[in-house]
Amino acid sequence: MKAPLALLLMAGLAGRAAAQDTTAKPAPPPAPATPAAASSEVNVEAVLARTVTDRAPQDSGSAFPDSVESVVLWMRVTGASGQTLHHVWFHGDDNVGDVPLTIGGSPWRTWSRKQIPADAKGAWHVEIRDDAGATLKRIDFTVGQ
Repeated sequence: MKAPLALLLMAGLAGRAAAQDTTAKPAPPPAPATPAAASSEVNVEAVLARTVTDRAPQDSGSAFPDSVESVVLWMRVTGASGQTLHHVWFHGDDNVGDVPLTIGGSPWRTWSRKQIPADAKGAWHVEIRDDAGATLKRIDFTVGQ
């Protein structure tokens, strides 16, 4: 009885092995994932101020007296971790400064300060640009008017 049982078990195993289709083509590899929509789209909030205290802008505005010694451009950035953004300062049409700021995370707060010479009255603006030179935001302001 042991022999017929052993043959029966072997036949059962052989039947299972024979039931597997070894000629079947392997499953195709999964399709590449569709790129996600720009979930890391760069978003910039910015404000001009006289100073920054506890990482927050103080005495913000778009017009400053001619007695102002410096102006701060404060920004909060999301979606630009690891990138370098530039604060490009202009007095009239003259580029008077370019401050590169590396964004260390998301969200990230940072700022730059521009000394305002006593004779530099009039129209000013500052542009926030990415490394490719694209302007992400522009803020206009006046000094002494």
